Amino acid sequence: MNARFVAIGCMSAFLSVAFGAFGAHSLKEILTPNMLANFQTGVQYQMYHSLGLIAVGLIAAHFPKSLHLVRAGWLMLAGIVLFSGSLYVLSLTGYTKLGIITPFGGVAFLLAWLFVALAVRKPTRY
Repeated sequence: MNARFVAIGCMSAFLSVAFGAFGAHSLKEILTPNMLANFQTGVQYQMYHSLGLIAVGLIAAHFPKSLHLVRAGWLMLAGIVLFSGSLYVLSLTGYTKLGIITPFGGVAFLLAWLFVALAVRKPTRY
């Protein structure tokens, strides 16, 4: 097990719940529906990938020497910061130039899941 990724995932999930509650209760009357939807998208992807981080940490118990899992964990964290973080800032400030960062977070998520798949694949024998 990689306790670091489990702990980071749990803290990120905690923050995701807090941000979701904040968005639902405090931002509903302040943000436009479109900006609130952007904020909620950030919350959803943060939660999905927080759970992914926890899974990476737990999967590491079966593949303790896998560099692919380490890469996956850090890429999920980077994706949360870049993707969800940029959506939070965009929603709260209206600063649209941050929209250029969001796709980099999405690519980090995609690469993270690819590395998880590579880490757990069984080698084929010919």
